[in-house]
Amino acid sequence: MDPKIQLAIQNAIELYADSKSLNAKAINTELVKVFSADEDFLSKVDLLDAAFDNYPQLEELREVFFDLLLMNFFSADVIKLEEDYLDSPEWEQIEEDTLDRGTELLNVLLYLNECEDEGIEPELEDFLKEFLLVEEDEFQDEHRIYEDMIANQILMESNVSEIAKVAQSVDEESELKELFYPIMCFFYDPKPTADTKKQIAQNAVNKDFDLAIFSILETFNHA
Repeated sequence: MDPKIQLAIQNAIELYADSKSLNAKAINTELVKVFSADEDFLSKVDLLDAAFDNYPQLEELREVFFDLLLMNFFSADVIKLEEDYLDSPEWEQIEEDTLDRGTELLNVLLYLNECEDEGIEPELEDFLKEFLLVEEDEFQDEHRIYEDMIANQILMESNVSEIAKVAQSVDEESELKELFYPIMCFFYDPKPTADTKKQIAQNAVNKDFDLAIFSILETFNHA
């Protein structure tokens, strides 16, 4: 298991479980077993779903943890497979079978890995224009999905309370509705002070979820 992902899981679960009186240690142990299991990817997805079925209070994190499972596959599991496995018909079929799984958080996590590899600091404009290529004609699906972030880049010069106001106005049907606040807060301050974290918590739209997502991003950026 990728140690950075293991730490991200631990931090997110501790934050999320605390206010719900859940046993964070037990949940973390169960999830680590899933992520580190010697199984193929789809079998791990089944194990992940079974773990979340055991803890219905965690339901809103299910698809986010699918993203983390996929990231762990890319960084840890794929090493044990053939070099061109991700180009194989088998993997193409897995991608097809899981098209409806996961969230747009995956793109941010992939971007943070790229930032680490290239030794650069994450920035919203760089993420949108250089990673997602939202200004290129052939990437108009990404432009549509990330339209609210594209239109509100000025928030990077504003403050957390303004990010919260805009987050509440994001269309309910948007794929970024739930993620807008924690992702924008992260890009606003990728290495936040204790005071900034306090502001993020105070202005959170969906506090438990927002802080769990923010902690995952912060862990990916620091680990």
